[in-house]
Amino acid sequence: MAVPVIAIDGPSASGKGTIAQRVADALGFHYLDSGALYRLTALAASRQGIHWDDEHGVAAVAHALDVRFAGEHIYLAGDDVSHMIRSETIGVGASQVAALPLVRAALLERQRAFAQAPGLVADGRDMGSVVFPQAPLKVFLTATAEVRAERRYKQLIGRGENADLAAITADLEARDARDRARSVAPLRQLPDAHLLETSALGIEAAVGQVLQWWHANAA
Repeated sequence: MAVPVIAIDGPSASGKGTIAQRVADALGFHYLDSGALYRLTALAASRQGIHWDDEHGVAAVAHALDVRFAGEHIYLAGDDVSHMIRSETIGVGASQVAALPLVRAALLERQRAFAQAPGLVADGRDMGSVVFPQAPLKVFLTATAEVRAERRYKQLIGRGENADLAAITADLEARDARDRARSVAPLRQLPDAHLLETSALGIEAAVGQVLQWWHANAA
């Protein structure tokens, strides 16, 4: 019997990670932050002196990625990089390497391996379109660039980091354009995906909506 999967896709800083994690907790499912794998790949490539536009070099890094997830901690080659991979620089790198077809292919089976009983909630850009196309519930979660930038700004300030709202907004818009234009697995809402616009929606309400769709789908 196939493992049930909830695929949540959407642009950067739309709240996918927080909402997907809470949905997984509510259902007792496993959780996959696919973006973390691309961030880890970007970080590992940088550490090895491999440029993010070197498709074959970065793909080789992705194939050999030594990563371990332990609760809220993420380890790369034994080092806890949980906070490091959330930096804006690595976020930009992740967006760049994610546009490389060979890198996406290298990480595909690693992502699919997360689908284990009793179920999985996976978030990313192509969870519903490529990684788990047969997922019984697909959600496209989004918000305006301005709202997403404000969220990212507050997150960075809360971590004690310097942040410029205008620069963050411009970066998110550039990432959106890159994600939509890439030749492999472009960011888009699938015809069978529920649209969840969170610009004026709180986290609890968004989680509740996904759970409502899931229970209606399972009924």
